[in-house]
Amino acid sequence: MMPISDTRSSFRFSTDDLPEPIRAKAVRELYERTHVPGKIEPLEPLPGSSVHVEITKLTLSGLGIMAGRLAGLRQAARPRSAVSVGEDDLLLAVNLRGRSWVQQNDHDLVLEEGDAMLAPRGCNGFTITRATPVRFMGFRVPRRAIATLAARVDAEAPARLVRHDCEALNLLVGYADVVVNGPALDAPELQRLVVTHVHDLIAAIVGATRDSTAIVEARGIRAARVKALMADILEHLDHCDLTPAAVAWRQHITPRYLHKLLEGEGLTFSAFVLEQRLARAYRMLRDPRLRDRAISTMAFDIGFNDLSYFNRAFRRRYGAAPSDVRRSAQCGDPPPLETA
Repeated sequence: MMPISDTRSSFRFSTDDLPEPIRAKAVRELYERTHVPGKIEPLEPLPGSSVHVEITKLTLSGLGIMAGRLAGLRQAARPRSAVSVGEDDLLLAVNLRGRSWVQQNDHDLVLEEGDAMLAPRGCNGFTITRATPVRFMGFRVPRRAIATLAARVDAEAPARLVRHDCEALNLLVGYADVVVNGPALDAPELQRLVVTHVHDLIAAIVGATRDSTAIVEARGIRAARVKALMADILEHLDHCDLTPAAVAWRQHITPRYLHKLLEGEGLTFSAFVLEQRLARAYRMLRDPRLRDRAISTMAFDIGFNDLSYFNRAFRRRYGAAPSDVRRSAQCGDPPPLETA
């Protein structure tokens, strides 16, 4: 694995607040300002459509992630002859929603929802056309970093389609969504861990070698599965029938493997669900917009089906009754100390 230094930067851009007449000019300048892997040009406007760009870019050493929405645009990658020395990257463009068209000489791809395009940067040049609104996520990684793990990473290979049913691709998208939209990656060791996990997942998409398959599975894929199942639990936290079997079924894993993944994080399913429900109740009780909602209603809405159990668990967790926490918030008092 290539060394990764401790660097981080981010960038956000949107045309939402720009008048229509100057959007095209702003988009043409986007390449120089963000170093996206390809020149962006507005298309001739279609009836009822317009140029739209909304992107968030996160750059770590050894990894670039860009996500957002695009419409009315064509992105043209530079030919290999125009790529600077040392720019030997691998690009993965994921079409989350909508449809995109990829053209490379006489080689055409259509990216439907969930599909992705994988290509070395500057592989004889290609264009991605997004005429109608598309939600996307793009990754840029050093090709040599993936080549240490994957079987085939040819610098001259044409762009190829990765279908939406690729498990590693779906794990990568879910993992990256948490990285881009979650808490800032301020700790250098956390940045390095994220880069390593993304490299592992992209290597799995390309096709890990026999020697590296176990490493990729135990490292990047496992981390992505943990994040995916935790996100699933949070999404369904208000369901009274939230069970390991239900989560495992949605994540296409066995309940036994689910428990094993959580055990690796020092957690149990029931303890994690209870902690998250109590934390949500705590936030709701201190939210002035919810001061008129009955505490019992909150508890049931969060997923508790036994009010007495909720009150006991809440007091054990926060050292105060739910009504005390609400009262202290209304009076402007500091929140009670959490108990271990």
